[in-house]
Parts: sequence; C-alpha cells; structure tokens
Amino acid sequence: MIEFYKTTVLEADSGSLQPERLITRKVSGPEQGCWVSVVAPDAEDRRWLHDELEIEPEFVRSSLDDEETSHIDYDDDTGQVLVIVDCPFVESDLDSVDREIVQYDTHPLSLIFLPERDILVTVSLKESETVNAFAQGKIRNFNTCQRTRVLLQMLLHISQRYLVCLRSINRQFRENERRLRLTMRNDELIKMLGFEKSLVYFSTSLKSTEATLNKIGYGRILRLYDEDRDLLDDVSIEMTQAIEMCSIYSNVLNGTMDAFGNIINNNMNVTMRTLAILTLVLSIPNMVYGFYGMNTPLPLDGTWGFAFALSVVATLSATVLLMRSRFMR
Repeated sequence: MIEFYKTTVLEADSGSLQPERLITRKVSGPEQGCWVSVVAPDAEDRRWLHDELEIEPEFVRSSLDDEETSHIDYDDDTGQVLVIVDCPFVESDLDSVDREIVQYDTHPLSLIFLPERDILVTVSLKESETVNAFAQGKIRNFNTCQRTRVLLQMLLHISQRYLVCLRSINRQFRENERRLRLTMRNDELIKMLGFEKSLVYFSTSLKSTEATLNKIGYGRILRLYDEDRDLLDDVSIEMTQAIEMCSIYSNVLNGTMDAFGNIINNNMNVTMRTLAILTLVLSIPNMVYGFYGMNTPLPLDGTWGFAFALSVVATLSATVLLMRSRFMR
C-alpha cells in the first residue's frame, strides 16, 4: 500500500493572534516536498519504487529485508540516503492459549531521502504504529518539507514506543512472578522465557539504533539545523533511558529465573529424599516377611502374629528415628 502526504502552511490572518498552522493532507501522487508511505509492499509496489522514484536497487533490497539491522547508508552518485531503524511491535502469531501474555519483537522501518526530488520515502514491512501516528496527524509540528526533522520525530516516537513496551513487559513480569510464588506451573515459566526473548530483541535493536543515531548526530550525511539539535538531544535521552531500562529488566529477569531454578531444584531434592525414605521404611515389612518365609528355623516362626507385630514395630521405630534425624530437617 502506497500513500502520499504533503504539509501545507496556513498563514494566520492579519491582526490575528493565532500562529500559522501546519495541515498535512493526502495527495494523489508524488510531489515535491511530500512524504511517501509504503506499508507491506507487494511486487508491484517494489517495481514502482525502483522505476518511478528511481531509488537505488540496493536501497530497495535493504528496505525489504526483514532481518536488516539499523544503519545509515549514503549513495555518492545520486545523493540518496537510507536510514533503517528497528521498531517494536507485538507478535500476532502466538500459538499460546493464554492470551494474557504479550510478546514483542522488532521490525525494520526504512527512511529513504531523495534530495533530487525533495521527497521522503518510508518503507515498513508491517503495520507500524509510528507510521500510523504520523499519517493520522497525531504528531505536533509535523512538516513533510522538513525531512531531517521528520526523521528525528520518528526516532523520538520509536524510542517512546520502546519505553511503553518495556513498562508493559515489567508489569506482566511482576504479575507472572506473583503467580510463580503460588504455583510452579510450566505456563508461568514459559511466559518468563517469552519475556527474556523480547528483552533480547529489544536490547540488540536499541544498541544498533543508538549507533545509527550517533552517526546522524555527526551531521556529515544528513544536514542538521540548529532547531534540530534540541530534538536530537531529546531522542538521545529517550534512547539512553530505553537502553538502561532494558538492561535493568534483563538483569532482574535473569536473576529471578536463576532463583526460581534453584527453588525448583531444591524442591526436587526434597521430593527425592522423601521418596527415598518412604522406600526404605516400606521395605522393612518385606524384609521381615522374607526372613520368616525361608525354610530356616526362627524364633516364634509358628506364630503368624509375631511377624506382623515385629514388622509394625520395626516400621514405626524406623519412622520415628528418621523423622528426628537431620535428614528430615
């Protein structure tokens, strides 16, 4: 799906205290200063990117690679710039019956700058909340003519989405930890593994996106204006906070998983010890009846009740001794 957006500036009336307003509307085709949004492109959309917008084939291939990591690239011949960042999203292909658990993953969002046509192109292989927020006019001071500023605004929105997802993971983790304290079910442990997987994806994506942000901050590939510096600092702060939160949650999760693993091993040892003691106690009657069942003269072997009484007394004595011993403490 391909959509086109362009921002127009509405001048304030003379004598009015109202400032000028930015209105972003859909347009019918690519125009100078517009934003081209490509979501879940098919084969025809890919040909259109190459033939109509004349985007470098290498940039198109990188934009359509689901495993592409965050980076920035520049083409010397055309002056086109490719910026790929990783966006968080909720996995929709969960096969778990319990829908209370939400797992996260990341997917690349590509931004292609076409300076010869003054156009910004975004390519997203999945539905992106960041792209939808800009398309629906939820971002303040969004102007398609300011391409570098749009990039920074998208990076700011993406970093804020990471923070929202990390807080959601933390809330689910606390609730699942409370359930684990009550019962050691496999479902809760599997959920913990899902949290760990989501944090690993986030950590890897955040580190690569931070490296891309640092290259953008140099101003060598993309020109940064003075009014963009403050926005760049905000993005850097949000990104650093997301990285720190992801690291803290990962450490807490790993420590919690190790603690619960030790608890499970300890419970298993206690169970095995109890079973071993029960096996030892229950083997006493078998030993007594085994002795009296042999063809060897034994005291009072003609009295059937003596063997029964002896086995009962021996079993009770062994039980009392084992209960008072250090093995049951």
